[in-house]
Amino acid sequence: MKKAILKIEGMSCSACSNGLEKYLQKQAGIKSASVNLVMATASITYDDKLTIHDLEKFVEEAGFKSLGEEEKIKKEEKDSITPYIILGVLEIFIMALTMQHMIKIPIPRFLDSKHNPICYAIVLWLLTIPYIIFGKNIIKSGIKNIIHKMPNMDTLITIGFITSFLYSTYGVIRIIQGNVEYVHLLYLESTSFMIYFMKLGRFITEKSKNKTKDAIKELVTITPNNAHLKKKESYVNITLDEVKVGDILITLPGEKVSVDGTITKGKSSFDESFITGESIPNRKTIGDKVIAGSINYDSVIEYEAERIGKDSTISEIVRLVVEATNTKASISRIADKVCSYFVPCVIGIAFITLLGNIIFGNSITEAITRMVTVLVVACPCSLGLATPLALVVSIGNSAKKGILIKDGEILEEANKIDTIIFDKTGTLTNGCPSLSVINNHCDMEKEELLNILVSIEQQSTHPIAVGIQKVAKENNIKPNKELEIENLPGYGIKAKDNQTIYYTCNSSLLKKLDIINSYEEEEKKMTQEGNSVIYMVKNKKVIATVGLKDSVRPCSKKLIQKLKNKNIEIIMLSGDNKITTEKIANQLGIENALGEMTPDKKTKFIKQKIQEGKKVMMVGDGINDAPSLSTANIGVSISGGTDIATNSANIVLMNNNLLKIEDIFDISNKTIKNIKQNLFWAFIYNICMIPVATGIIPFIKINPMIACMAMILSSLTVTINALRLKK
Repeated sequence: MKKAILKIEGMSCSACSNGLEKYLQKQAGIKSASVNLVMATASITYDDKLTIHDLEKFVEEAGFKSLGEEEKIKKEEKDSITPYIILGVLEIFIMALTMQHMIKIPIPRFLDSKHNPICYAIVLWLLTIPYIIFGKNIIKSGIKNIIHKMPNMDTLITIGFITSFLYSTYGVIRIIQGNVEYVHLLYLESTSFMIYFMKLGRFITEKSKNKTKDAIKELVTITPNNAHLKKKESYVNITLDEVKVGDILITLPGEKVSVDGTITKGKSSFDESFITGESIPNRKTIGDKVIAGSINYDSVIEYEAERIGKDSTISEIVRLVVEATNTKASISRIADKVCSYFVPCVIGIAFITLLGNIIFGNSITEAITRMVTVLVVACPCSLGLATPLALVVSIGNSAKKGILIKDGEILEEANKIDTIIFDKTGTLTNGCPSLSVINNHCDMEKEELLNILVSIEQQSTHPIAVGIQKVAKENNIKPNKELEIENLPGYGIKAKDNQTIYYTCNSSLLKKLDIINSYEEEEKKMTQEGNSVIYMVKNKKVIATVGLKDSVRPCSKKLIQKLKNKNIEIIMLSGDNKITTEKIANQLGIENALGEMTPDKKTKFIKQKIQEGKKVMMVGDGINDAPSLSTANIGVSISGGTDIATNSANIVLMNNNLLKIEDIFDISNKTIKNIKQNLFWAFIYNICMIPVATGIIPFIKINPMIACMAMILSSLTVTINALRLKK
């Protein structure tokens, strides 16, 4: 299966996005499609038989257009306010012309409706033509969507526009034939006003919607445009497009890192707040990773380019954020379902209004006016904007704060969480234990044992292995690179050196391999002292026991207490032995803690909790806890920024600050509350305005012009409310 995100032109309301989504989902070869009204994108999962060209063809068949990169740029360049100013001035003139006798504006005699009705009617008709041209995309879309049986807002406007324009054109013809009483039955000023204000409303709404994307746009512009390529003892300036993997680049103090890479010379502090949300600089030296866009504070560093262009960390974040905004929270399906019936119902109400007014003796002009007013006032734009606007703002801002949310639906799911399961090592603890003790049980020297230990653990990403690698770095121990390494999840590592087989493992593997363990008391004593214990085995004989001590993260205890105050059940799972696990749990105030849990056991435990009806959040390290993270209702990883491409969690914390988990609940609560407010205002607007537009409420009358302004106000109310989330 492939996945593509297409930029769509021509969507104006939720009926548009829903119609396109349904049409795409019906096509052979498309597994799923999600259309985002705010981002104007379609996220499509499809099989290998289809191409991007096929997808674009489907979009066009549905009455919309898929924009390529060049077309996107041209559209942005064309998005000018000039035509709105010109046509706005012309609209003022048209209004003055039609209301000349009401407001006593001096008008040239040849345009006076009393003295020269034919000239007046023809000029008024001709002045309406620029508005038809200006609104041709609305009319074209409306007609297409009628043909494709997917009526939307453009359909409502098109029916109202064509009806009023044709009736007014008939009136102009009758005036030319000598029936001057039709001067008072022309409807051209409302026709032009309707198109102009509809376009103006969309222009204003689009500008407002763009503000919701600011957080995402800021992510795109984080990386610099140039890089310093090392040339002998100097450097040359090149563009990012010229950087190749393996190039040695230089970053000067105060400059941004150009691409992701590894430091090869120098040490400095780096501001990675755009990734982590933390303002405290990170100190880095040779062998450490640097991320594109981070600011070098102290000194000149050289680094090897590793991930460039679309493969960079920041590009991956932007891609995931955009994908997340294309997913739908289940609450948004309420609006989707309403909109699927809404537009056909409005068309029905409009024609009933037309017939009802004629039957009850109102003039044809009055009947048409009320029909058109119903069509205009019933705009479902605000319904379509209610959910995606809030999601775009929240997800974009969260990414800036170091919380990468990969799925918009997760923001709603977080509100239901009642159980949080934490991994111990590397999650609640710092995850980089220091070597505490080596008990030698063979005739090897300590240095030789250390060399074997480091050689076995050199490729592992497990926190204990990281601690051992740190020892190797501090003691300048060079590992043996000839070993054949096999990872044994939940147990340890197997290594082969010719005919010799080594293991670094826990006591569970000793039992599995039927190796006699004579050091259980020694292990017990070591664990009571706070050590995590691993056994070193050579050809099924224990040659050493190694103790490593980890420390609790400073923020862990504070977080646990805050979560308890929210009445959330806290559980800790660990692959470590029971004694060490319980000791850490007691420090943190966690009553429910289980040790000796392999990845498979953790996953089964989470499944059991979900079957019991619990809503489970799993917090782990992203890679080692991948099965558990993907099984839970919500998986939260505290992996670093460079792990996001392979991370199976729904949410990635781009730093080690566990307190961000509390922020997730806060963001979720505020976002869902904002969406509900938006939906309330959108629904209440239509519930109130449609009856008024039909004319069934005595003493309250509105015309299409007022309906246009009310519709714009409705969309802006929802937009402004969503923008409050930026605070």
